[in-house]
Amino acid sequence: MKFDAVLIAGPTASGKSAAALALAEEIGGVVINADSMQVYREAPILTAQPSGEEQARAPHLLYGHVSAREVYSVGRWREDAAKALAEVREMSRIPIFTGGTGLYFTALTDGLADIPATPAEVREDARALLDDIGVEALHARLAERDPLTANRLRPSDPQR
Repeated sequence: MKFDAVLIAGPTASGKSAAALALAEEIGGVVINADSMQVYREAPILTAQPSGEEQARAPHLLYGHVSAREVYSVGRWREDAAKALAEVREMSRIPIFTGGTGLYFTALTDGLADIPATPAEVREDARALLDDIGVEALHARLAERDPLTANRLRPSDPQR
């Protein structure tokens, strides 16, 4: 059986990385990260990135390739994933995407709406407001203006 690509998705600590590595070793594949936190180089243990030993057993791409100081979006990941996919295909190997970020898999399989990037000034203003009034008060403001969205978001999740 021939595969164009393999996608392994699932919840945290469900064995995705081990399954991807075993499959990569068996079929000569290349593991490509599809987890929004494992892209950051500063937290390999906290995000459970594959160890150096595991990465030596089969090629791994898009792990720890971004500084946590950078703004990194699903759109940028999709661009990076497209480059990684082209690289893997150039090697005539099978890409094995693995991770727990559903939006990354959706972006990979269905694409993304063409939404412009948020200007840095807007991000800075939002961060300053969050720092000034705190996450609870910011969520309360959201609830006043958009109760439906506020109900979907946890007050403890300032990133959203």
